[in-house]
Amino acid sequence: MPELQSATSATCPVFHLPGRDWFYLLGPQNSSARNLVFGLAEFPGNTLAAAHVHAAEEEIIYILSGVGAILAEDGDERQELRLEPGVAIFIPPGLTHQIRVDGDESLKLVTLFSPPVTPGAYDPQGKA
Repeated sequence: MPELQSATSATCPVFHLPGRDWFYLLGPQNSSARNLVFGLAEFPGNTLAAAHVHAAEEEIIYILSGVGAILAEDGDERQELRLEPGVAIFIPPGLTHQIRVDGDESLKLVTLFSPPVTPGAYDPQGKA
């Protein structure tokens, strides 16, 4: 029988990426998952994370706490969507995006990537 696997934010690997900490909960690096990565990101209050793009990965985010916006751009086109608890956003591959946190409270969200992403490989520095 296939085995159930679990992880906690207290014991999983944490990547300190530009403008956020990303908790690698479950994915190919620490489980039998092969086609996706599930994580938790925390952005400090009153910040604007660096813009980045995932060339091949689809991403879904779900806001747990805090408020802000996701900003996206494609050439001359710009888009802004409000982030608050209960909101889910789909980010297609190739779309440059960044998170802005409004207010003192940090913004926490869960992330799901498919295919699996290498943490930080998509950031401006290209490394975690």
